[in-house]
This record gives sequence, C-alpha cells and structure tokens, in this order.
Amino acid sequence: MNVVVTGGAGFIGANLCRELASRPDVGGVVALDDLSTGSAANLADEENVDLVKGSILDPALVDSVVSQADAVVHLAARPSVPRSLKDPVASHHANATGTVNVLEACRRGNVPVVAASSSSVYGATEALPKHEELPTRPLSPYAASKLATESYVLAYGASFGLPVLAFRFFNVYGPLQPAGHAYAAVVPAFTDAMLRGEPVRIFGDGQQTRDFTYVGTVVRVLADAVLRKVSYAGPVNLAFGTRVSLLDLARQLADITGVPADIRHEDPRAGDVRHSQAADGRLRELFPDVAQVPLAEGLAQTVDWFRTLPDYAGPRAAVTAP
Repeated sequence: MNVVVTGGAGFIGANLCRELASRPDVGGVVALDDLSTGSAANLADEENVDLVKGSILDPALVDSVVSQADAVVHLAARPSVPRSLKDPVASHHANATGTVNVLEACRRGNVPVVAASSSSVYGATEALPKHEELPTRPLSPYAASKLATESYVLAYGASFGLPVLAFRFFNVYGPLQPAGHAYAAVVPAFTDAMLRGEPVRIFGDGQQTRDFTYVGTVVRVLADAVLRKVSYAGPVNLAFGTRVSLLDLARQLADITGVPADIRHEDPRAGDVRHSQAADGRLRELFPDVAQVPLAEGLAQTVDWFRTLPDYAGPRAAVTAP
C-alpha cells in the first residue's frame, strides 16, 4: 500500500509518516507539504518517506501525487485561530479550496481519504462532553474553514461514494510540535517558556479547559484507519473525554520540568472556546483497541523531546523534578 500524507512535514503529519513507514503493510509514504508551517528536518532521518515540496492549492501537483496512492491522509491546513483572524481569506483558501483539490484528485482514482477536521467546529456549543450530533457554531474563521474541510469530505462520500473518514482533532500535543512563534499551541508554548525561564502567558483566567491527546495515539489511530480502510458517513471525535484546565496543565508541566511556572495572565483572545471535552463513544466503536496515553506520560515524553533540542541544552533545561 502506498500512502500520501498532505501536510506530511508538519507536527502530526511527520509523526504519522514515521508511523506509516514502520508498518510492514505500507510499501511507500509520500509527504506533500509546502513547508509553510512544516519542516523538512522533521523527516530528515526517514529514508522510507519521500518529501514532495508543493501546495495543495496546485491541482496539477496534487493530481500527480495522488495518482500513485492507495490512500490519502489529508492533514494539510493553515492552522491557528489567531492566524485566521489576521488573514481569513488565506485560511479559507488553504482549508476549504485546498481540501476540494485533494478530494477531486481522490475522486478521479477512487482513493480513500482520511481527513483532519477540528474540535473548534463546535464553537459556542456549551454541552459537555461534545458529541458529534451537536450543532456546530464556529467562533473564528479558522473554525469555519475546518467545518468546510469536514463538510466537503463527508459530502464527497455521500455524493460520489468516495470512502471517507473525517476526524475532529482536539488538542493534539507531543514531539515535533514547534514553539517559539506567535501561533504556538499551548503545550509547546508553556514548555518552551518554562525551559527558558520565561513567564508562562495565559490568555484569560486559565480556568478554560481542553481535551489533550498525545500525538502518538493520534497517529496510531490514523494508521489503523488507513490499513483497515475504515470509513464513516459522519464526523468522529479523536479524543478521549479528558478535561484539564490551562492552570492545571501549567502545574503539571512545572512538576515535570522542575521549573516553577511564572504565570502571567493576559486578555482573553477573540475566537477562543471556553471549554472543550470530547465524547469518545463513536471513536471506540470504530477503533475498539485504541489505547490512550495518559496526560502525565505524554507530557513527560514531550518535555524529554524538547530537551534534545539545542535551544534547551543550557543549565536551566537540565533541571529535573525532585
């Protein structure tokens, strides 16, 4: 089996390419990535992964790459709520138009598609845990564009009989997730600040909650979906119903790093969801053998990865928890 991963040089994509390359049933892995947020370095040591530099906004390139595939995992996107507030049109082009380009290429060859949606599509829906039958109420252009991603994927399944599976990712974290930029996700942002001895910025009171999912768990589910050719007519949450506040996350990371969290509160950000927690019933029906990595274990592995990077090789990064 040959698998194409769009966004394959990114955080989740590169972890997935590594996972797929380790599977004996996978003969070849192609990572299609424009390197706008991903990095070729994430795949530098993977001899069994071919990196094709290019954009999903290039239909001819997408056609060329997908024509050689037995399955596609569509992860390429323009991430981040704040980034979408700054440039909504760019988010739309990447996340909506780019998805249609991928789906058109897959439709021509009837190539199954596993795609990434986002928990942000639930938006202002207050019910917890969030199950897939709830209404969607996006609060940001990013959330709206990911709802477009999901809707197009499911519509192509319904309209053309294309085998599709749309996962709603929650807060995925782990090795290869970058820090040090304005749109960094919360786990790498907190970890980076602590290891550098800098203040930990929390937007709002820190009582907002998230459902964190370790990237190793996510990519194992994605690989299993590809290899077992799992498809489903509706969206599927890819998270396990945990609920952790940002303040508690900071405390856990402080314990793991051995560096006290110097928390600085800032104004809440527009478009941020207050609480997030997944219902995982549909996920467990489709993937009964899935095993969640506990948050403490996943955070420890993430911190260990950060400490392998040159930026964190100083004496502060070497401090260990008592």
